[in-house]
Amino acid sequence: MTGEQTAQLCAKYADDKKAEDIVIIDVQGLSPITDYFVICTASSAPHLRAIQSEIDEWMHTNHGQAPYWRDDNFDSQWLILDYSDVMVHIFLAEKREYYSLEELWGDGKPVEVDLKTATEVSDAAAAVVAAAKSKASEAFALETAAASAAAKARAQAEAEAEELAFAAEFEAESKS
Repeated sequence: MTGEQTAQLCAKYADDKKAEDIVIIDVQGLSPITDYFVICTASSAPHLRAIQSEIDEWMHTNHGQAPYWRDDNFDSQWLILDYSDVMVHIFLAEKREYYSLEELWGDGKPVEVDLKTATEVSDAAAAVVAAAKSKASEAFALETAAASAAAKARAQAEAEAEELAFAAEFEAESKS
């Protein structure tokens, strides 16, 4: 997945939790630590946490991407999720205005937030994950059935071997 696709998905998941003023900035060549910023605003501290959790959960569940680092200092009113090539900044309005990342990184290129395409990608990924889970469940069921059949066959073979040993011992005793 490209950095821009990751940024679009993070923007989509932020939008799903009603984040406001979502922007994506391409900072490739300007920042030594990331390629894209996703910046959005939350309306309250619980909303801040909800947006962060939504992005974190769906990026991990649907795309297998956990952040390399996440800021859980809710008192700062500015949370960050670091996906290496994408850094998501979730602010309360006052902090966003104070730090003004859009102005600070004004040489970056704005990227249009494309929620429609991000939703299609997210839905496709969710379908793939669901299919994989279904296949894994089927494989587990087959493995369990095979293990059960093997155990049953082993028990039957042991019982037959015991019967043959008993019969051979009985025959040997009766000949003596």
